[in-house]
Amino acid sequence: MNPDLNALHPYPFEKLAALKAALTPPAGLEHIPLTIGEPQHAPYPGALEALVAHQLEMARYPATNGLPALRETIALWASQRFQLPGLDAERQILPVNGTREAIFAFVQAALDRNRPAKVAVPNPFYQIYEGATLLAGGEPLYLDCTAENGFRPDFSMVSPAIWRDVQIVFICSPGNPTGAVTPLAEFKQLIALADEHDFIIASDECYSELYLNEDAPPPGLLQACAELGRDDYRRCVVFHSLSKRSNLPGLRSGFVAGDADLLAPFKRYRTYHGCAMSLPLQHASIAAWQDETHVRANRDAYREKFTAVTDVLAPVMDFPTPEASFYLWPSVPGGDDIAFTQRLYAEQHVSVLPGSLMGRPGHNGHNPGAGRLRLALVAELEPTLEAAKRLRQLIELG
Repeated sequence: MNPDLNALHPYPFEKLAALKAALTPPAGLEHIPLTIGEPQHAPYPGALEALVAHQLEMARYPATNGLPALRETIALWASQRFQLPGLDAERQILPVNGTREAIFAFVQAALDRNRPAKVAVPNPFYQIYEGATLLAGGEPLYLDCTAENGFRPDFSMVSPAIWRDVQIVFICSPGNPTGAVTPLAEFKQLIALADEHDFIIASDECYSELYLNEDAPPPGLLQACAELGRDDYRRCVVFHSLSKRSNLPGLRSGFVAGDADLLAPFKRYRTYHGCAMSLPLQHASIAAWQDETHVRANRDAYREKFTAVTDVLAPVMDFPTPEASFYLWPSVPGGDDIAFTQRLYAEQHVSVLPGSLMGRPGHNGHNPGAGRLRLALVAELEPTLEAAKRLRQLIELG
């Protein structure tokens, strides 16, 4: 077996299950999980209808680069959403089976093992960035995201000597778990660093359509490129998904867009990888990318939850005002996120994810996720609000 498999950390949810294994929650309280970022809102009906309408196309092999109609739909959506001069649907768009699969595969294709191969990741982070790096023979470079830097990576902390070994920089905006949004100015600064040190910027933007201010949609990496007059999007790729936008995590549908010189070899890798999206799923994706009404309704539902939960928790917990995504990132009274998580489950039958399980020791050996919780507000309003009330009750009991 590949010896690099031994370098992989257990997934956070495996660690969480072990933390809860010996605990017995109150039988009279229904379990409310706020752990996995799996949307529980109703899937977009138009996508489901398209699946049924095109079900007989399961009898055909799909092409790796997807249907022209899907690529064109994605190109139009991304160009309108991020104010781009245009995207070449043939060369700058590649449909994928969700961002998780695509991020992992991209690192395998992009990393050059014949020279030092560091991959910079935000810390705390989505664990696929780390796992993909390790299995590609690279070394993660953890960039702490703390309250002091707005829960975004501080690239000024990286020395020129380290930049020489960096091949890929991952950005997650809006951030998981912090909900922080990268401003256009920071994207542009990172593009300048990429030009100087010759690395790829991979921007995970799967939460881009879940934002709380309808008048302030989060900017994206390609938008920064366009403002700089770089319509070749050199060294830049973005990852998008229908999972959060359209409540379709089981569809496993998204896309990668950006630098055609990066997407061409990535497409070749994927041809051998054998991961083309089935045709009914592609038709469902076309339907979802073409409709914005359900996405606005989805944002409205999350706003209502954020407002209700904030009203309950703000008096007893400290957390950054969320800009986007469906997470809250509160600090824990007493600072021990593991002990608090166990007590919350044992006494209130609510599951949350300790922040320390999403981070690694970074600057000065400190894990920036320690002392915080990730609360995924993905269920409907009533159970989410009930979980917040139980959490507050636990804190007030002392």
